[in-house]
Amino acid sequence: MNEVMAKRRELRRQLRRLALSLTVVLLCVLLIGSVEVFAAPTVTVDLGSGEDTGAQFGVLEALFTVTLLALAPSILMTMTSFVRIVIVLSFLRNALGTQQSPSNQVLIGLALFLTLFIMWPVLTEINENAYEPYQAGEIEVDEALERAEGPLKEFMLRQIYADDLNLFASIASEQTGEPVEIGDSQEALAELGMEIVVPAFLTSELKRAFTIGFLLYIPFLIIDMVVSSTLMSMGMVMLPPSMISLPFKIMIFVLVDGWGLVVGTLVRGFR
Repeated sequence: MNEVMAKRRELRRQLRRLALSLTVVLLCVLLIGSVEVFAAPTVTVDLGSGEDTGAQFGVLEALFTVTLLALAPSILMTMTSFVRIVIVLSFLRNALGTQQSPSNQVLIGLALFLTLFIMWPVLTEINENAYEPYQAGEIEVDEALERAEGPLKEFMLRQIYADDLNLFASIASEQTGEPVEIGDSQEALAELGMEIVVPAFLTSELKRAFTIGFLLYIPFLIIDMVVSSTLMSMGMVMLPPSMISLPFKIMIFVLVDGWGLVVGTLVRGFR
């Protein structure tokens, strides 16, 4: 009998809780329905859709800028003098045997500023013939890109080996089924597509960089051989030759103005 009474009391308690919950939910619904809802103010961005586009940032210009920023590392690595410079500087550090001195940040920074110095005439021509007329509204995007492609392609064609250009031209002919003719004049070479010029330029740059790296290794290798043979003749077999040859290599490199010779050769090689 006591258990039945306890169950009834528990059932009444649950019913009261349910009624209270329903009452609260009903009051909330009534309050929300009686509140006047105000529309939030909208914010719009004008990307040059109006008539006066002189002081606005156009949609096409914004897309072009974003695309250029995204492709900037690829353009820097594939269409400028950066590849040859950074590879040669890396070979030079390894030939000296100075481990991480100069550091990678220093070498990349030097390569970047040398690239800017070498590419400055090309960038100036692109700015004058392509960007400024497009900014002034005189030409469209397609014509601006075509004008910007000319000086860059001319720079790359001056550095390409004929064998590399013929190689990628033949590969392109095999892929498309149409013969790609390579003329002898500058005008005929300028008609080649960037899909042929860019990989040929990269291959030629790698060849030149590795050739310069090999020539840089020779004098330092001779110093290592002389120091190693001297130590063996003196019976100092346990003494590492690199520990003795490193100061001599650094001293000779500084005395002959090695940095000036390397940098000057790299810059003049592109001119």
